[in-house]
Amino acid sequence: MIARLRALTSIKQKLSIVFIAAVGATAVLSQVGNALDLPFWLTPLVAGAMALTLVQLLARGLTRPLRDLVQATSRLAAGDHDVRVEPERNDEVGRLGHAFNAMAADLADVDQQRRAFVANASHELRTPVTVLRSTLENLVDGVSEPDPATLAGLLERTDHLARLVEQLLDLSRLEAAGEVALQTEHVDLGDLANLLAQQLGAPTRGVDVVVRAPIDLKVEADPTRLRQVLTNVIANAVRHSPDDEPVTVTVSVNGVVRIAVRDHGPGIAEADRHRIFEPFFQGDGARRAPGTAGLGLAIARTIVEQHHGRIDVGDHDGPGALIVIQLPKADPAT
Repeated sequence: MIARLRALTSIKQKLSIVFIAAVGATAVLSQVGNALDLPFWLTPLVAGAMALTLVQLLARGLTRPLRDLVQATSRLAAGDHDVRVEPERNDEVGRLGHAFNAMAADLADVDQQRRAFVANASHELRTPVTVLRSTLENLVDGVSEPDPATLAGLLERTDHLARLVEQLLDLSRLEAAGEVALQTEHVDLGDLANLLAQQLGAPTRGVDVVVRAPIDLKVEADPTRLRQVLTNVIANAVRHSPDDEPVTVTVSVNGVVRIAVRDHGPGIAEADRHRIFEPFFQGDGARRAPGTAGLGLAIARTIVEQHHGRIDVGDHDGPGALIVIQLPKADPAT
């Protein structure tokens, strides 16, 4: 009977069968009692006891998965993200068990990412702090002289710390739902891309940034945040391109606005494509330049998604990497 109940896909059907079985057992025992000429008060007691025993046996099998779920939920709340249940049935409780396992797996993944993020952030903060401390100790002890080169190195490390802290705060604010309000307006992509090409390319970085964009193509975006996205992506491409190869920024439109930033650096491994926008991701080390924290692309992804767009690693022929940003086109009527 219990095995047949497990095959049903509805708890309502199972409860109906339990009720019918209890009523049937009571009726049968009543007839048996009358046939045996048992006292009138004994027959209902025996029938009731047998019916109650049958209901308990059947209900115990129905409720056991729920008890397992309660215990698993308590363990999950206590921090045991490896806990799982074994859904043995195809009814609502079984589907609830599958949903619980999926939720537990997601929480385990989130907890692992949180631990990795904290570890990486601590490492990135500890390195420049250690250098600052040792240099300052040498200056205080008289081992080193406060010459311009030493002071410039201290200032560089301090600037790196300030940028890292600002990026961490920025990423935290952006990922907090509803905390950052976008001040959107029509932004001319060609003008913005050309301005950033002058600021981030040669002679500032030694790499030419070539922009190909149609005239008067606009998107509805927060100009400050969109500038931050393009700055992070273009600066990342410039850092990884050799001096004799340009970085190209190609803007096109076909239903959505497409911004493609191509460099000629070491490229991105196929296995790393889905992780390149994670905070502090290093991969094989090819995409991590000295003095950077690995937060720029993570911030860019968050901002693009807040604009109802997407950012991905694109396919291309030849060396280097291609980062593709897609944004909704601005409505000319607004």
